[in-house]
Amino acid sequence: MKKKIFITDLDHTFLRTDQSVSDFSANVWNTLGKDAILTVATARSYQKTRDFLGKLHLHAPMILLDGTMVVTPEKKLIDLKLINKELADMVIDEGAKFHIFPFIISLKDMELNESFNVPITLNLHQEGVLNNYAGDPRLKIHKHIRAEKMNLKIVYFGQLDTLKPLTEHLQKTFGPVLEYKLSPEKYSDGWFLTILHPEGDKAHALKKVAEYLGRDTREMTVFGDSINDIGMFKLAGTSVAVSNALDEVKEIADIILPHSNDEDAVAKYLHESTKVRMDF
Repeated sequence: MKKKIFITDLDHTFLRTDQSVSDFSANVWNTLGKDAILTVATARSYQKTRDFLGKLHLHAPMILLDGTMVVTPEKKLIDLKLINKELADMVIDEGAKFHIFPFIISLKDMELNESFNVPITLNLHQEGVLNNYAGDPRLKIHKHIRAEKMNLKIVYFGQLDTLKPLTEHLQKTFGPVLEYKLSPEKYSDGWFLTILHPEGDKAHALKKVAEYLGRDTREMTVFGDSINDIGMFKLAGTSVAVSNALDEVKEIADIILPHSNDEDAVAKYLHESTKVRMDF
């Protein structure tokens, strides 16, 4: 019998709001992992994901940085989707017309060492985000921010009345050579615009994981809460939204859970739906 495959988003889905993993969730995950394949699909980087999930067993490639990277737990690169420097610099220049500058997450080398590039001119929302990265060795502050050679994603934080017209302008300027995801920022009252390679999303990455495992995406159960999960929801056999998910996500989910991320929604679903035996 083939093992079941479960893939979960992290922030506001599997992780609690304080970005922790409860003992209950860890216990369910690791017990079920003896008979199933479990992994993650997240906007987080390789190192941040490993930091969060240090006590969990992962059994398949991880979908990272919104789908721009697919990497095994052993750090073997399966897929990589980059925005080239010329195009990324053009995006920066267009954004400057709206008096806003982005964060840029890039690769420094093929050992998957990352660079988190930040402009010196910040708005209040960007300042709030950076508070979570104090002392992060990846952080590089630039007086005149420019792109690197290997750019994974470009991210703007701000108010909707700034980011919505910026999104529309970038879509009109660059069209389908980029992908644009505008979403509310759940850790604050702001919004964020993520710009990716057109195949640098969770949907394309899910296909890569399926190919690697020799399985079909319709055999997978996926969990999520936000805009960047919608693509993989449409491909998976079963899509599951936590109770705190955005309405747009709930509308297309096969299952809406009665619990939130802070109530261990994913772990409770795994426990109840698989009848995994556990010692608590």
